[in-house]
Amino acid sequence: MKNLTQYQVLQEKFVKELDSQATFFKHKKSGARVLVFKNNDNNKVFAIGFKTPPANSTGLPHILEHSVLCGTRKYLVKEVFVELMKGSLNTFLNAMTFPDKTIYPVASCNDKDFANLMDVYMDAVLYPRIGERPEIFLQEGWHYELNSKEEEITYNGVVYNEMKGAFSSPERILSSQILHTMFPDNCYGKESGGDPEEIINLSYEEFLAFHKTYYHPSNSYIILYGDLDVEEKLAWLDNEYLKNFDKINIDAQIKPQKPFAKPLVKEIAYPIGQGEDANNKTYLSYTVTAGKGLDAKTWMAFNILSYILLDMPGAPLKQALLDAKIGQDISSNFYDGIEEQMISIIAKNADIKDNERFVQVIEQTISDLITKGLDKKAIQAAINKYEFRYREADFGGTPKGIVYVINTLDSWLYDENDPFSHLETEKIFAEFKEEWNTDYFEKLLEKYFLKNHHKLILKAVPDKEIGARKEAKIKQRLADFKNSLSNDELEKIIEDTKNLKKYQSTPSTPEELATIPVLTREDINKEPAPLVNEEKEVASIKVMHQNIFTNGIGYLKIMFDIKGLPNNMLGYLGLLPSILGYVDTKNYTYQELNKEIDINTGDISFNTLKLKTKNDYLIYFGAFSKVLYHKVDFALSMISEIINNSLLTSEKRLLEIITKRKAELERRASFGGHRIAVTRSMSYYSPMNYIEDYLNGVNAYQFIRDLEMNFKTKKQEIVQELTKLIKHIFRKDNMLISYTANEEGYSQFVPHVETFKDSLKGESVFANDFKYQPKLLNEGLKTSSNVQYVARSGNFLEKGYTYHGSLAVLNNILAIDYLWNNVRVKGGAYGCMINFDRFGDSFFVSYRDPNLRKTNEVYEGIIQFIEEFKASEEEMTKAIIGVIGSIDAPRTPAGTGGVSLFLALSGITMEAIRQEREEIINCKEQDIKDLKKVVQAVLDYKALCVVGNENKIEEEKDLFKNISYLLK
Repeated sequence: MKNLTQYQVLQEKFVKELDSQATFFKHKKSGARVLVFKNNDNNKVFAIGFKTPPANSTGLPHILEHSVLCGTRKYLVKEVFVELMKGSLNTFLNAMTFPDKTIYPVASCNDKDFANLMDVYMDAVLYPRIGERPEIFLQEGWHYELNSKEEEITYNGVVYNEMKGAFSSPERILSSQILHTMFPDNCYGKESGGDPEEIINLSYEEFLAFHKTYYHPSNSYIILYGDLDVEEKLAWLDNEYLKNFDKINIDAQIKPQKPFAKPLVKEIAYPIGQGEDANNKTYLSYTVTAGKGLDAKTWMAFNILSYILLDMPGAPLKQALLDAKIGQDISSNFYDGIEEQMISIIAKNADIKDNERFVQVIEQTISDLITKGLDKKAIQAAINKYEFRYREADFGGTPKGIVYVINTLDSWLYDENDPFSHLETEKIFAEFKEEWNTDYFEKLLEKYFLKNHHKLILKAVPDKEIGARKEAKIKQRLADFKNSLSNDELEKIIEDTKNLKKYQSTPSTPEELATIPVLTREDINKEPAPLVNEEKEVASIKVMHQNIFTNGIGYLKIMFDIKGLPNNMLGYLGLLPSILGYVDTKNYTYQELNKEIDINTGDISFNTLKLKTKNDYLIYFGAFSKVLYHKVDFALSMISEIINNSLLTSEKRLLEIITKRKAELERRASFGGHRIAVTRSMSYYSPMNYIEDYLNGVNAYQFIRDLEMNFKTKKQEIVQELTKLIKHIFRKDNMLISYTANEEGYSQFVPHVETFKDSLKGESVFANDFKYQPKLLNEGLKTSSNVQYVARSGNFLEKGYTYHGSLAVLNNILAIDYLWNNVRVKGGAYGCMINFDRFGDSFFVSYRDPNLRKTNEVYEGIIQFIEEFKASEEEMTKAIIGVIGSIDAPRTPAGTGGVSLFLALSGITMEAIRQEREEIINCKEQDIKDLKKVVQAVLDYKALCVVGNENKIEEEKDLFKNISYLLK
């Protein structure tokens, strides 16, 4: 580091939790803060973040986050982000707006690609072309749209439509209102993402000024993570960017919020559909501040307290509210990553009159818990659960370096001398293990719940008319605006609309495209990652062993073949994962059962697993666990206890589970309309997706709603059917086991298999009597949402076509070229997804889309796009690299084991994987054009399902065979 005279070293330390040598630098000339985590992780991460406190709710930080990657000083293309998605080996590529900061993180395992991504992101944030191209603001933020004098003027824009969709969700409305009301005096009182009613007040000049104010190295937080050359990267940062800026003083401090003198009580409304029952649909919430974000111990303590009080099965505060019959589902929301944390207790589907009782039950229960003390075993269980989670560092598909970036900013943003406190968790857990048997957690409850006046009691009441009133208000505002315009002013808006559409339709020139750094096909690893299955037999049971390093954690899957289960049992199958482990057993109450599981394992859960094969499908019901090697016998014994000894005798508990499951499905409908639309459309012709619809889709909701409404008359039937289902599933003759662990872990697992097998008492109850009849329902599923999720699907294998690797390349081309431009850029939707899988199932679906018919027409236009498709060798290479980048993204041990298992069960061999990879790498323009008939076969199904605004669906009712409300 001796050569880095441009930087001052402020701190150096080894961070054990990240296995990293950390160095905190300050760039002398620009004032930029730079933090480096040097380690052996090949999945390298770069991020630059800025404090971006909003002064209003026009969504300035969010719109700017979208906009800076729409052309830069060096990279002249209109959609820099898209070009990177097309042709990068990135393992993460995104940008994120928070209430007080904006972060631009990227990750890649390829050194050349990583260097390219760093350069593009630095150029984007410091030198965007937003001042030269006002169209960027109009496209990403908002604009008036008018095609002729006779039409109505409308608002359009990507962020505008995204936030209209976001504010269709009652949970999002509630959480935003809580944050804004708790901190009225500072930036948290504003909507950084943008309130649609305020976005339309944002001017282009304010937009440019916000970038000039906050996007400066003096206000930046730069993080590098992974196996990288530190001196080279820091020298590059200085030479290419930081040396061009002088340090300035930027006022980005977050104004302290004056504590409330007394709790606030507030009522708001949220929209529901005309067809929904408004009774018992109120949300009640109780929120308190929970310490400064800088206090890492309090931060972790409230994560643990939240789990103990509200999220752990049988949690005392949740149970007290349910016993008082306040709400049908109780949840918590811990607001961290802000300067002053908050915790909310939320009762969903409550009686509008229960607000006072809600507060009384919460405060009396907490008072009792303080007096009597929290259950000490529950504290131990919660500590172990969180410690396991942090030690495992499995964040799904997100590189762990990205998560560490966000965790770093949770302290660094508020104290630039403290970038490490939210990373160094080992000492926090060590302190908790010393203090679990003291009154540490009770004192926190007393301080922040009972003696804290900075609290909010907020009630969100359903309103069937609020959506219509808001739309009418917008229409009237636009009509008044149009009437106020002169003829010349109208012509100007029409001309502006045409110009924007022309801008959006005009592709970047070859010269502009040439500015984007590209890899070559030679940069691609020709060999795919190996499958790691070893098929074995233990006690006459087939065992799939994935022999890899797992850091001492075994990943266990015990799967039972249930294909052929009769149709009338599918709804119960969807309910079963909510039952097993959540009811008493012969030897444990369900509360004690879960404490034992949390103390001794990382998790035990149950769920249905569905897999496609070439001409068929597989359905398993599985028990899943992650556990330290030496505790695997405990995991097996607990799974056996749950399978064999679960008691369904408590009517009260059964009804609690059913109402909670109904609330979960309603939440899924609110946040996952695209998933519901895709599954439902595919259920029209696919038996596997017909089953999935009964597990998590429309039929699942209708089934659970019926059980809840008719529980008194159906309770005996429910118990009988679940009992039969459990007996039918858990048998010796239909069992398959998978275990991901190294040889040491596997050797500790094997001796316990026979004991587990012998514990199974199940037997076949049902004949293979599943029946399926394809039926093209073509549904419009109406909601109170302001946007649509438009899905089309089909299966090309069933029409006689075969899968070819070039379909993966076409998938990439359509997703980030044709569909991106037509559904997002021109249509104003937040996004559009597409998939062609190996077994023929294919879909297109839009996300938070203001359109319906127009998007369906875009799907139909794919055929013409393919017919006219032209691509240079470089463009094809970019598309290919984008595909390989997604395939080669590093996996966690659990992910590696799971993928290997699922591919083996689906009949996918290494030979087939190599062939597909070869077809991808060698894909040519003509290969894409040859896929026209394959895509036409998918579209010919005419399988359409739309989840969306009730008025929009009625306006376009000729597209549907059936129209109904999604929720009732």
